[in-house]
Amino acid sequence: MARKRVKLAQFRKSAGFTQEALAEHLGVERSTVVRWETAETEPQPWIRPKLARALRVRAGELQILLDDVTHVQTEPSERMNYILQNPVSADLMVVAHLHERAHRLDESYDQTSSIALLGAAGQVHGQVTFLREHAASPRVRRALYEVEASSATLMAQLVWDVSQRRDHRAPLGYLDEAVSAARHVGNASVESYATLRKSFVALYGEKNTMKGLALAQAAIQMAKFASPSLTGLSQLHVAEGYAMIGDLKECERALRKAEAQLDRVSIDDMAAEYYTPTEFNRLSGSCYLFLDLPQRAEPILRITANALASKKKSQAIALGNLTLALIRQKKLDEAAATMHCAIDAVELTRGGGGLNLAFSAGRELRRWGAEPWAREINDRLLALMVAT
Repeated sequence: MARKRVKLAQFRKSAGFTQEALAEHLGVERSTVVRWETAETEPQPWIRPKLARALRVRAGELQILLDDVTHVQTEPSERMNYILQNPVSADLMVVAHLHERAHRLDESYDQTSSIALLGAAGQVHGQVTFLREHAASPRVRRALYEVEASSATLMAQLVWDVSQRRDHRAPLGYLDEAVSAARHVGNASVESYATLRKSFVALYGEKNTMKGLALAQAAIQMAKFASPSLTGLSQLHVAEGYAMIGDLKECERALRKAEAQLDRVSIDDMAAEYYTPTEFNRLSGSCYLFLDLPQRAEPILRITANALASKKKSQAIALGNLTLALIRQKKLDEAAATMHCAIDAVELTRGGGGLNLAFSAGRELRRWGAEPWAREINDRLLALMVAT
């Protein structure tokens, strides 16, 4: 059965909003409004007052609309069941169905906890690889390789998040699978992105900066003729690698190269969503924090945290870094307030990057552990640790 919030959609229409218009009014993606109305997710606490005003209802009435979920009878996926039992008959319509499912899961990544997505993503990925191994048609097999490259990359992200960035072997296995699939179809952009994600594991998980740098540089070579977005994003992580080893000159050289790619990004670049001015600022701020220049990192990270309001996993990382920048400048009142915002974002999504930064900031606050405000933060971090 499908689930829908029929009355929520009716109130949205009565207020004069299309899904696109409401999303623009609230500062979120249209896909976010779609997921509210299909009962996949609920609006987060920070946006509910604005949503209630847009729909012209009180807070209690909004909650009633959210609780009113209708189960709509749908036809069972007989075609999909048949294909899974007879995989040699897989066709492009089935591939399109799997691609759409994988795409919707990927769109949910920044708003939904990774553990909530992992089961569905694993099912899609398993079906894609199974059908690719047995498909009789070369065209279908090629199309399935395209989907497999994307679904394997998503699986790597989710597994790494759920392990709190402790399990490196499983994510790297999925990323190797993504690289192999991308090479089968000659998709340089997807191969570059999967390679760049391997760089993330090396930089932030294995703490092997030189390996991470080499992988990010390899991603640049793969992407330079295919995607200015991925070229710029890879340059940003080269910059971060140099920042980790304390090389300010090389870091800022890489940042300049990354910034130059922003003007080259076009609507035809399939990876444009990955590389935006906000992402540039987020990683620039991170670089200056690694270089022990918190006074330069702070204003960049403030702008970034505000811009990422609709992408809670990314915002949690920016808020965690901003907290660290404030602590290192002894701006303790601001650091405490920002830390609470970071924990709020982590509680919603359980993203591994934000979680690790929250705990890092907590460790730096230990010297003020006797202060009531520091004890309150510590209590929240302990509760977060128990919950994860």
